[in-house]
Amino acid sequence: TLEWAADRGSHSMDKSITLPPDEIFRNLENAKRFAIDIGGSLTKLAYYSTVQHKVAKVRSFDHSAKETDGDPLYEISVQEEITARLHFIKFENAYIETCLDFIKDHLVNTETKVIKATGGGAYKFKDLVEKKLKLKVDKEDEMTCLIKGCNFVLKNIPHEAFVYAKHADSEFRFQNTHPDIFPYLLINIGSGVSIVKVEAEDKFERIGGSSIGGGTFWGLGALLTKTKRFDELLQLASKGQHTNVDMLVKDIYGGAYGSLGLTGDLIASSFGKSATTDKEFSKEDMAKSLLHMISNDIGQLACLYAKLHNLTRVYFGGFFIRGHPVTMHTITYSINFFTKGEVQALFLRHEGYLGAIGAFLKGAEEDNPNQYSWEENYAGSSGLMSASPELNPVQRARSGTFDMLEMDRLDRQLVNLPLLQDPTSYIPDTVDLTEDALAREYWLYCFEEALDGVVKRAIASQKDQPEAVERAEKFRQKYRHKVQTLRHQPFAYGSLTVRSLLDTREHCLNEFNFPDPYSKIKQKENDMALKYYLKVVTSVEELSWEQRQFTLVKGLLAGNVFDWGAKAVSDVLESDPEFGFEQAKQQLQERPWLVDAYNQWIERLKGPPHKCALFFVDNSGIDIILGVFPFIRELLVRGTEVVLASNSGPALNDVTNSELQILTEKIAAMDPVIHAALKEDRLALVQNGSSSPCLDLSRLDKVLATVVRERGTDLVIIEGMGRAIHTNYYAMLSCESLKLAVIKNSWLAERLGGKIFSVVFKYEVPSKAQGQH
Repeated sequence: TLEWAADRGSHSMDKSITLPPDEIFRNLENAKRFAIDIGGSLTKLAYYSTVQHKVAKVRSFDHSAKETDGDPLYEISVQEEITARLHFIKFENAYIETCLDFIKDHLVNTETKVIKATGGGAYKFKDLVEKKLKLKVDKEDEMTCLIKGCNFVLKNIPHEAFVYAKHADSEFRFQNTHPDIFPYLLINIGSGVSIVKVEAEDKFERIGGSSIGGGTFWGLGALLTKTKRFDELLQLASKGQHTNVDMLVKDIYGGAYGSLGLTGDLIASSFGKSATTDKEFSKEDMAKSLLHMISNDIGQLACLYAKLHNLTRVYFGGFFIRGHPVTMHTITYSINFFTKGEVQALFLRHEGYLGAIGAFLKGAEEDNPNQYSWEENYAGSSGLMSASPELNPVQRARSGTFDMLEMDRLDRQLVNLPLLQDPTSYIPDTVDLTEDALAREYWLYCFEEALDGVVKRAIASQKDQPEAVERAEKFRQKYRHKVQTLRHQPFAYGSLTVRSLLDTREHCLNEFNFPDPYSKIKQKENDMALKYYLKVVTSVEELSWEQRQFTLVKGLLAGNVFDWGAKAVSDVLESDPEFGFEQAKQQLQERPWLVDAYNQWIERLKGPPHKCALFFVDNSGIDIILGVFPFIRELLVRGTEVVLASNSGPALNDVTNSELQILTEKIAAMDPVIHAALKEDRLALVQNGSSSPCLDLSRLDKVLATVVRERGTDLVIIEGMGRAIHTNYYAMLSCESLKLAVIKNSWLAERLGGKIFSVVFKYEVPSKAQGQH
C-alpha cells in the first residue's frame, strides 16, 4: 500500500511526488477560473489559463519599391500569440492542502472571486478551500456537472469512448466520434447507481437508479474480507474464482438447462454455495463473487433501461469504474450477455474528469466555451494508463499521484466535411497501430530515429537565439518520453496512428517554442519554384490534349516527391538542392502504377466539366507551385471552380494558408488565367482548420464546410502521403474523388505491395453517382 508522508507543517511537496509542482500546475500565473470536484478519495481540479507561445507569421513585402532579384518573396516574423488552454489535474485527497498552498502562492492576479465546486467532498473541504485560496466556494449540482462534462469530452476528443475487450490484442477499442452525440444513456456508478438519459446539451433526466452500487461492493466487501480499501478489494477480486462461492446452473440441474436456453456456466445464484457448504471461503473468491453479483445487477438494469428508452449508446462512469479492468470487464460481459450484443458498454478515457469539467463549464458560461472547438494537447496530458490491477498501485500511475489532461482552444469551429458518405463510420486513419504490432514497432522506431534530425532543424530555424539549443534538448526528452510511453501503452491517447505520432511531435515542438522549424526552407523553396512556373505552364500548353493531361498528372506526382518529411527525399535535397523537377519525374514509377485509375480519370475528363473541385494541398515549393497550380489551372480553363484547402497552422513543410495567399498573388501577377480566376472568385483559398500533416475530414473548419456546400463541390482531390495514404485512403466520399501520392517510405511501399517512389493514383466514383455520366 502507499504510505503518504504528508508533512502538514512544511510547504514542500511530498517526497513521493516525482513531478515538480510547476510541471503539474502549469501556467498557473495566468489562471482565470477554477473548478474543483472533490470525491471520496480523489480531487479533480480544473482551471482556465492563457498560454503565450510563438507563432511564425508570413507577410508580403511592400512591393511599391523597385524589386531586386535577390529579395525573398515574403518575410517571416515570429510573434507572440496568446491562446486559451484548459488544465485538469487529478490527485489524491491526501495532497489537497499541499496543492492548495502551491496554488495560493502562485496565483498572482486572478480576478476570480469564486471557485465552482462539485462532488461529495465539496462540503467536507469547503472551509479549507475558502480559507486557503480566499475564494468563495460555490456548489454546483453534481449530476448537471457530470452531464456537461460528458457532452464536452464526447464532442471535443475524437477517441474519448472505448469498448473494453479483455482478451483482445488491444484491450481498448476506441470508438469513432459520432457527429451527433445525442441521445445516450449515462450510468454513473458511485456509491449508488444513477441512470440518466441525455437528449441534448441541456436536456437530461434521471430515469432510474439503484442503491446497489460501488458503495455496496465496498461495504459488503469490507464485511466479508475485512479489507477496508477499495483498490485492495478489486485486487482480491481479480485473483478470485467465483465458482467456488456461486451456485451455477449446472450445480442445480446437473448440466445446461436447454429448454430455458441456459448454459451450465451461468450463475444461477450468487453466493448460493455458501449456505450449504461448510468450508471457509477465500477472501479472493468472495470478492470476485461480489463483484460479479453487483456488475450483473447493474448490467441488467442498464439493458432494461436502454431497451425501454430505445437507446444503443450506453456510457458507464463513476468511482466504481475508474478505468479498472476488472470492473470494465464484468460490466461489459453482463451487457453483452443481457442484450445478446445489441448494446455496447462504452467507457470514457477521461471519465474521472467529467464532474470537474462540468463544474468548470458552469462557471465559464459567459465565455461560451461551447462555441469553440477544443483539442487535447498531447504534450501536456498523461494519457490513459493500463490500470492493470496486478501491478501494485504505485507503479500503475506515472507517479501514483498525479494525472493530467490539457485542452487547447482552437480559433475555429470544426465540423464534418459535408461530402463524407457516412460520417458515423468514417475513420481517418488507414492503419491502427494500437492493433497492428508490427506496424507499431516500425513507426515508433522511425520517429525515434528521426528525432535527432528534428532537433537539428529546430535549432537551425532559430540560429539567432542562444537558448534554442536548451529548448530543443527539452523537446527531445519530452518527445522521446512520449514515444517510450506509447511503446508500453499504445492506447494512452486513443488509437495510436502515424497521425497521432506526428501530431504529438508538433504539440511538443510548440510546447518549447518551435512554431515552424521549416519556415525558412519553405521560403527558399517557394522562391526557387516560382522562377520555373511560367516555363512549366508554357511547355504544357504546347502539348496535345491527351499528352497535356498526363503531363499535368505526372507534374502533380513529381511535385509530391519533394517532401522534407520523408527521409529518402530529405537526404537527396540536402546533398543536391538543384535536384530538379524533371529529375523528379524520372524518379516516378512507370505505368502501370501501384494503384492506377488514370484511364478512368481521362475518360471522365472527356465528359462535362466538374462544377467545383476541392483540393487538399500538401507541401510548399515545387509541389504546390509546379505540381498543383498547373493542374488546377487546367481545371479552371475547363470551367471548373477550384477551392484550395491548406493548413491553418504549420506542420512539417506543408504550405499554410497565409503562405498560399502570397504565392497565389505572385502567380496571378504572372499568369492571366489565375489572375482572372481569382478576380471572378472562381478560385478560392480556404484554410482547413488543421495544423497536422495528416487530414481528419471530421474536424474541418466550419467556413470550409460552408464553401463546399455553397459551391456544389463535386470533386475532391486529396494529395500527399500524409493526407491520402496514412489517412483517408479508405475514406468514402459522396462525390468523385482523386487520391494521389508518391510513396516515399520503402517499408510502407512494401506493405502496399510496391517499392519506394511507387505511385498511388486512386480515382473513385461513388456507386450512386455512377449512372449520371
